[in-house]
Amino acid sequence: MKNPVVDKSIEVALLIISYCELLQREKKYVIARQLLKSGTSIGANIHEAQNAESKADFIHKIKIATKELEETKYWLLLCKESENYPTHPTLEQKVKEVGLILYKILSTSIKSK
Repeated sequence: MKNPVVDKSIEVALLIISYCELLQREKKYVIARQLLKSGTSIGANIHEAQNAESKADFIHKIKIATKELEETKYWLLLCKESENYPTHPTLEQKVKEVGLILYKILSTSIKSK
């Protein structure tokens, strides 16, 4: 069965990896490392949530994924606003899309608790 948030999280993680490789080639090591950690953690937590032990565990893992998403958005914003960093508008849009899905899942899950 297809799961849109899982699929999109994988797509984002692959874009993050590619973008971080570009940042490393540009010698932007600190942000590349931070972005790689937070950006790939989104999908890791979404994947963990798929096998949650309870509804509370599911919500907790989705909340962690949203925290990682917000951190990722922060690092992307710094890259966008910094003069000497390459930007990646497609990645920014894909992160926003995952965020919309995650916040909807979280809202629905909390309401049906």
